[in-house]
Amino acid sequence: MEVSPASYYDPAVVALCAEQQTELEERYAGTDEAPQGIDPEATFLVARIGREPVGCAGLLPLGPRMAEVTRMYVRPIHRGQGISRLLLARVEDLAREREVRRLRLETGDLQPESIGLYQSAGYTRVPAYGRYVGSPLSLCFEKHLWPVRS
Repeated sequence: MEVSPASYYDPAVVALCAEQQTELEERYAGTDEAPQGIDPEATFLVARIGREPVGCAGLLPLGPRMAEVTRMYVRPIHRGQGISRLLLARVEDLAREREVRRLRLETGDLQPESIGLYQSAGYTRVPAYGRYVGSPLSLCFEKHLWPVRS
């Protein structure tokens, strides 16, 4: 498996984010949650097996030394293989390279697999922030990063 950087307009990112949105719309059918676009300020990482893109994750700047993990997604057929954990670790590495010291993220209350991943990776619940304030389905998490010692 290979993880490589990609832009928000990369066809793999566009396809994976569209699949993620479809899955979320199905999971949250009947709610008022609005579809999310792909933020052009985000830097993406794409996981590939051979040439096939199987997952992605984005890093979106939020402010000085703060960023958000966004658009974390692995195709269902490839879940349970550690790809999401690898993508999360690589996004954290990218954040450290950019001197980010606090990572935030949002997931939905109907996504126990995501909640479990984030909690097991050291993220703790925080109050809703930014566009998630007032969303009854959103759960927000945060992790403090420390510089890698050489």
